[in-house]
Amino acid sequence: MRFQDLLAYKKSFALAMKIFEITKTFPNEETYSLTDQIRRSSRSVPVTIAESYRKRIYPKHFYSKLTDSDGENSETQVWLEFALACNYISESLYIELTSESVEIGKLINYMLLNPEKFGSKKE
Repeated sequence: MRFQDLLAYKKSFALAMKIFEITKTFPNEETYSLTDQIRRSSRSVPVTIAESYRKRIYPKHFYSKLTDSDGENSETQVWLEFALACNYISESLYIELTSESVEIGKLINYMLLNPEKFGSKKE
């Protein structure tokens, strides 16, 4: 299996691309703050999932990278909250994107709780 076949990877990559498109409409003054931060955190989720999968033969590294991915996913949720509070996105879009992020978090948690299903070992 390739890391690109992991459901958590697919969904997190898709969410990062949605966020990229949406942030194109954010004000210019947010370019180096909110826009940059939410793009970075959302992109870090699939990146660290890929890294965790490649390090799966080392259980502690697998776990560490997945918890990093989960942390980046949570950070993305906070930036979405800021985007809503600043009126850059609608409440319905906020709910949609946050729901997708929560689902990704559940998939990451499943990987953490079932490492053997991904070629790693439980410690």
